[in-house]
Amino acid sequence: MARGAYVGRFQPFHKGHLMALEWILEREREVVLVIGSAQYSHTWENPFTLGERLEMIWRVLKARGILDRVIPIGVPDTDRQHNLWVQVVLTMAPKFERVYSNDPMTRRLFRERGFEVLSIPFFDRERYCATLIREKIARGEEWEDLVPAEVVEVLKSIGGIDRIRELYGRREARRT
Repeated sequence: MARGAYVGRFQPFHKGHLMALEWILEREREVVLVIGSAQYSHTWENPFTLGERLEMIWRVLKARGILDRVIPIGVPDTDRQHNLWVQVVLTMAPKFERVYSNDPMTRRLFRERGFEVLSIPFFDRERYCATLIREKIARGEEWEDLVPAEVVEVLKSIGGIDRIRELYGRREARRT
């Protein structure tokens, strides 16, 4: 076992992400958790800052006793210069041997650079989907059981629920 990289935006970090991470940790000694789109926040697609996402993830890892096996890092997008993005990741991340992702572009970019890229099983994808969770929060529906308790605490402490509702309202207003 060596070190793998798990790539995602984690907006927010939910139980599906946690199950995927635990699945990867069964196969790897350590995981570099690559938090993409690190420079974006306060938009519908990326409502949380890198620091807020790191706080969510750090608290979850600490509570599960796996903080010593996961290295979370933030990596910015390269805005349509996709071929440069992997180099940015490699510059900012500790060394890793394999990449875990289901995103077609991420998979292609890392394969083109010679990495072994592995798919991650979807764990109840119909429930554990960040977009769906944000929509549930925005509409006032039940959502707290879809994310770890530590994430609920962070979202409440940073005003994340109100932020998502406001961003959703703006998005819906533009659609009409």
